[in-house]
Amino acid sequence: MSLPPNFSQAVDLSSLGKPAPDTSIAMPGIVVTTENLQSEILPLSNTKPVVIICWSNRSAESVTVLRSLANLEAADNGKWALATVDIDTQAPVAQALQARTIPYGVVFIAGQAIPFLEQVLTETQLREVMNKILTIAAKQGIGEEPAESSEPEEDEALAALDKGDYESAEAAYKKLLARKPNDNFAKLGLAQVQLLLRTEGIDAHQVMESAVKNPGDISIQMQCADVEVMSGYLEPGFERLLRLVQILEADEQKMVKDRLLELFALVDPADPRVIKARAQLANALF
Repeated sequence: MSLPPNFSQAVDLSSLGKPAPDTSIAMPGIVVTTENLQSEILPLSNTKPVVIICWSNRSAESVTVLRSLANLEAADNGKWALATVDIDTQAPVAQALQARTIPYGVVFIAGQAIPFLEQVLTETQLREVMNKILTIAAKQGIGEEPAESSEPEEDEALAALDKGDYESAEAAYKKLLARKPNDNFAKLGLAQVQLLLRTEGIDAHQVMESAVKNPGDISIQMQCADVEVMSGYLEPGFERLLRLVQILEADEQKMVKDRLLELFALVDPADPRVIKARAQLANALF
């Protein structure tokens, strides 16, 4: 077994700027530290999947995701273990896990780390994700496979993601949606992969500077919105594209509108920021 790369480096996640949620109730899960990752978490992953969530008191959404996963862990009666990383107190661990946004999730199966969460999901969506994780683990001889088996295209997409091959993962999700157009997991997976493809290798700081200097450049503004949403700053990203929708027409307006809808798909539809942005989009179009 081996630790994730860059385990000793520090993390620098900027302030999320959200009101602190009520954490008077004890937070669930095994608290991951630099000391117990090697001695406890990795060995445990040889017997059951260990799901690690990076969270912060400054992000109410991450606390909600954490509590939802705690509910699922209890319902699954020990089939997997929930562990947590508070990015404010365990920054080196968050960096080791390569957390880029909050909430961020990675599962350890037989000592190997697989990222699986980079946006807020509802408890229902998280149940679908956990079923996939249990299926993957069972195929590696860890735990038991859930009754609901995965689709072959999902297996193909997850295998591609594990290799960092986003283009193959995108193609696999598109094949699944061609066969099952209403598969919500495939829709979410496709939207996430496409965002990863668009933001892979870019310099976020440079993109944001270019967006300030070139307010009329549609492609740069769309790229900047991707960066903002990827970083958890949903409202600035949505508002950036909404301004374009209001001033553009025809094909350009449709292009920006479609991008907005793709970004909406990455967030819980009950999130007030999505509800507000959807209403603004409807007003701008009609």
